[in-house]
Amino acid sequence: MNLPSSFSLVKHQKLGCGAVNERSRHLVSTMAEPTNTPMPASTPVPASTPRSSSPLQQYSIPSLTPNATTATIPLWPSTTSSPDTATRKPQRPIVLHIGDPIKYNPDTYAEFNAAFEIIRPPTPERERNELIRALKEKRWGHFSAIFRPFWGTGGEMGRWDAELIDLLPSSVKVFASAGAGFDWADTKLLGERGIIYCNSGLAAAEAVADFAVAMIISTFRHLPWCMNAATFPYLTSSSDARSTFRECHARATAASHNPRGHTLGLIGFGNIGQQIAAKMGNPAFGMKIAYYDVERKPAAVESELRATFYEKLEGLMKVSDCVVLCTPASADGRPIITAETLGYLRPGTRFVNIARGSLVDEEALADALDSGVVGAAALDVHMDEPSVNERLVRMVTGLGFDDRGQHPGRVMLTCHNAGGTVETHVGFEELSMRNILRVVRDGGEAVTPVNLHWLREKKGV
Repeated sequence: MNLPSSFSLVKHQKLGCGAVNERSRHLVSTMAEPTNTPMPASTPVPASTPRSSSPLQQYSIPSLTPNATTATIPLWPSTTSSPDTATRKPQRPIVLHIGDPIKYNPDTYAEFNAAFEIIRPPTPERERNELIRALKEKRWGHFSAIFRPFWGTGGEMGRWDAELIDLLPSSVKVFASAGAGFDWADTKLLGERGIIYCNSGLAAAEAVADFAVAMIISTFRHLPWCMNAATFPYLTSSSDARSTFRECHARATAASHNPRGHTLGLIGFGNIGQQIAAKMGNPAFGMKIAYYDVERKPAAVESELRATFYEKLEGLMKVSDCVVLCTPASADGRPIITAETLGYLRPGTRFVNIARGSLVDEEALADALDSGVVGAAALDVHMDEPSVNERLVRMVTGLGFDDRGQHPGRVMLTCHNAGGTVETHVGFEELSMRNILRVVRDGGEAVTPVNLHWLREKKGV
């Protein structure tokens, strides 16, 4: 498959909720890459799906089309309890499905089910110790692919590191997962083992970019302050509701600005960054677009998005009125936003993170907010999810001005929600299946590989 250029993905992506079922088969050609990612493996997940004990399990698929009937599709039965799985020769390649059954793409799943023998271990067998035991026993035979269609389930085993990867059979060709982030898997080691890792980054970019737009607006218009002043006094006895309302109404104006004409600095300019640029740089918002990336984008992309490239992060930080972090996690796990890099900002600059919590030194950010170097911030992802930095929380919930004259509600905090829409999940399912079909059934190239350079290096290409 030849995907369109990055900007074509940005410009042509349109997916209405009422048409999801009808158009899900075509989603691959219209999606763009996000930076939102799976929650940590420790995040609580829904109740496990029981082991299949009947020849054919039925699963109800909720229709996304208003007033439509519910579709029901067959799921290939789990064979985890079969003693001969490891020794018999399957008639079709085996796919190890980790996580919940698919929900949104019955047509693609029918194609997927026809091409592969699908084994879906129940939750207890996906816990790390039991998974290790199963891989050592070759309980599921010589499977060809690992399929994780959701980010809320399928991560019970924790990080895919050497302890797990070294136990995979040599037959594995591809690991296709929901989400865009892949720091939960050692993609370098997978590549060295000849296993292509595919994310579903193309599926969530519009959702993440839309969320980023809301957060950018929040930093310019101080929405937490305005919302808290209108509601919190009625929920607490800490202040007079009318006076709090009047103070915000009178004083928020002096701190608020229109985004138009201000410079939006994007750290990372993949499909997610380009979507944000297309939305905020268009005539509706009229922002100036600047970006920093390890790889400069083609001149045609820069021209189409009217984006200015900065070779160094310092240069971008110095010219930006609002900085948005939309880049993958650092390979070494170190933050990009530190006391040093925040020092490049002009006083009052705004900051948004819809990428990875590990990319931000949150104490340094809190210091910058206290000092006024950062005027307002919005974070959808956090260093220690599901916990949130308490200093930042206090900057969300205050009602009065502090002793430094800083206004309340300078920070918006959300719960890793940016990519979380129904359309995103439709795409996660579709794209994960398409990657496996392309590689295993068709012998072709993966749609969204992220570690091909490690495969090429191993092969000496």
